[in-house]
Amino acid sequence: MISNKLYKVFIYVILSLLALSIVVPMLWVLLASVKEKSEFYGNPWSIPAGVFIQNYIEAFTEASMGSYLLNSLFATLLALVILLAVAVPAAYVLARYKFKGRKILNLLFMGGLFINVNYIVVPIFLMLLDGDKLLGNWFPNGLFIDNLAVLALVYAATTIPFTIYLLSGYFQTIPEVFEEAAAIDGCSHFTTMVRIMIPMARPSIVTVILFNFLAFWNDYIIALTLLPGPHKTLPVGLLNLMTAQKAAANYGRLYAGLVIVMVPALILYILVQRRLVEGMTAGGTRE
Repeated sequence: MISNKLYKVFIYVILSLLALSIVVPMLWVLLASVKEKSEFYGNPWSIPAGVFIQNYIEAFTEASMGSYLLNSLFATLLALVILLAVAVPAAYVLARYKFKGRKILNLLFMGGLFINVNYIVVPIFLMLLDGDKLLGNWFPNGLFIDNLAVLALVYAATTIPFTIYLLSGYFQTIPEVFEEAAAIDGCSHFTTMVRIMIPMARPSIVTVILFNFLAFWNDYIIALTLLPGPHKTLPVGLLNLMTAQKAAANYGRLYAGLVIVMVPALILYILVQRRLVEGMTAGGTRE
């Protein structure tokens, strides 16, 4: 009995320390983003004398973080739309139907799990560069390089194996009686997928959306490689801002940029955290 209580106390202490290790840096960045320039030369842990909103105004206007934010939103949301449109039907078919080549497709998608996109970003860049050279007569300014839609397509294509693997596992846990009942009611395969199976797999789909959103939103290497022009995303723009603000010793604008990068991911997590927990636990409880 005593050992169980000590174990619970130990777990609570560890979880509390982990929570503090995440919350304290976030609060520190948030407070630093509203400090005036002179306040950074005193105690770094001091509470700001007021809310210096000018840091955010300068980050959005002078550092172009506003346009970078829109670029990141466009690339991330478009990548999620493409990914779900391809991966959800593919995962459902691979999980529920038997046909020739099904095992080979499953092996190929599983093999894709072991390919880190950061290792193949240079071949992808060279392939897109060759495409621009090939279409140079029709698109003299280039079509594939420095194109946010192409970046979104690369994001979606490189995460399809993980997404199909995760969704297939969830679809396999759903009892077949639901499809049999839908067939008796006269539903086609497509109607059964759209109106029965996808709503039942919603927790798993939310999990996929959150994980891939974080991956796309925080990506740096692919965006830096495929977007050498002015269409930068937030992580690349933030690096430029960090370099410029360190030289100018204007840390308030730098921390404002960090908050701008963090806030959308935090909002999405808060909105879907309940569904995320359901998606991560439902597979183990479903009969």
